[in-house]
Amino acid sequence: MSVKIDVVRVEIPEGTNVIIGQSHFIKTVEDLYETLASSSPHLKFGIAFCEASGKRLIRWDGNDEELIKIAQQTALRIGAGHTFVIYIKNGFPINVLNRIKNVEEVVRIFAATANPLQVLVAETDQGRGVIGVVDGYTPLGIETESDIKERKELLRKFGYKR
Repeated sequence: MSVKIDVVRVEIPEGTNVIIGQSHFIKTVEDLYETLASSSPHLKFGIAFCEASGKRLIRWDGNDEELIKIAQQTALRIGAGHTFVIYIKNGFPINVLNRIKNVEEVVRIFAATANPLQVLVAETDQGRGVIGVVDGYTPLGIETESDIKERKELLRKFGYKR
């Protein structure tokens, strides 16, 4: 048996974030929809889920046509069973991540980001599976006192700290 490793580049349109995770049941799409829809009346999102057995379709839902389409395309390119892709705008992953993690079918979250993202996919004779992600770029150094000040100011600007 052999394993082939594929790198899938994830497109992230300006003003959106993507969340990629793994689940275990077809019910995931509806439960993720309800979780996201009830998190904020302003949140726009698209969901796609790679079914791992049966018809093995890309199941989908959402409240924004553009985000639904890009979620479908990304899920199809990843092509790993039980993987889900969520695109959001008018909100941030920090606002919905714990709610998503508490959906009973969700097994893990691989990434939640607006950074450039690559998904590492292993392919065997059985199928494909996500083995990890590359989120953003390699660090360039250790933050200085002025970087710390800038970080703290940014968090307060966004309203996450007082």
